[in-house]
Amino acid sequence: MGQPRSERGLGIALVIAAAIAWSTAPFFTRLLPFDPWTILFWRGVFAGSLISVFLVAMQGRAALWQLVVPGRGSLLVASLSALGMISFIPALQMTNVMNVAVLIATQPFVAAALAWLWLGEAATWRTLIASLIAFAGVVITVGGVQAGADLGGLALSCLMVLAISSMTVVIRRHRQTSMVAAAALSNFMGSLVSLPFAHDIAHVGGNDLAILAMFGCLQVALGLTFYMLGLRLLPSGQASLIATLETPLMPFWIWVAFREVPAVHALIGGALVIGAVVADIAGDARKRRSS
Repeated sequence: MGQPRSERGLGIALVIAAAIAWSTAPFFTRLLPFDPWTILFWRGVFAGSLISVFLVAMQGRAALWQLVVPGRGSLLVASLSALGMISFIPALQMTNVMNVAVLIATQPFVAAALAWLWLGEAATWRTLIASLIAFAGVVITVGGVQAGADLGGLALSCLMVLAISSMTVVIRRHRQTSMVAAAALSNFMGSLVSLPFAHDIAHVGGNDLAILAMFGCLQVALGLTFYMLGLRLLPSGQASLIATLETPLMPFWIWVAFREVPAVHALIGGALVIGAVVADIAGDARKRRSS
């Protein structure tokens, strides 16, 4: 029996919400004058705390035991998520943001390949073609990969893509695992690893803490929780494709907040990404109506 249409629609809505939340990262980063590790530490503390509140609200205080003694699936998801978050910051320091963004755009292909190898979950031709179009849109949006990029930064970017893609497939494999607990645990793990490198941690004032709290709660806690919940209802390749909406939305928030008009190539690339995602969702809906 096929998956109920309502579940599929909910999964799509959750992943779109996650992409919108994730896309606000450049906006918050612009407001914070600290080293990336300090931002990562405080962001993880606030995000992990809010997700823990979600966990208690949904399952009661006894659910906090899942943070202390996580199951194998939850621990694996949390570790992969934390690895992806930790790799992202150094990658941005070691190579151009454009290079990182282009590599992130390969995630739908990596996730689809891993899902096929491990779960036997084959992506549809429609999703694969839409992923190719979205990838082209991301390349246009960021202006193309620049030559002479640092190999260490590229390696960390590839590690991040592999970690998040693997997390995507593990969530599909362990659908009964508490993904809310895994999301909270991943943020606490990220904060713990970042602490030794957070040189500005003692210089964070009250206003900055408020911004960091919003950063952690909106961009990380809501985004990661929505994504993990949505992944349980969607094929890995399609979920990763929808998540690429994050890239064209990033310059949109910068335009809204700082009145920086996106370049023409960013508008063209963003239109391709959004068009590819909308076409895939519409095609999936038509297929389910006809069946």
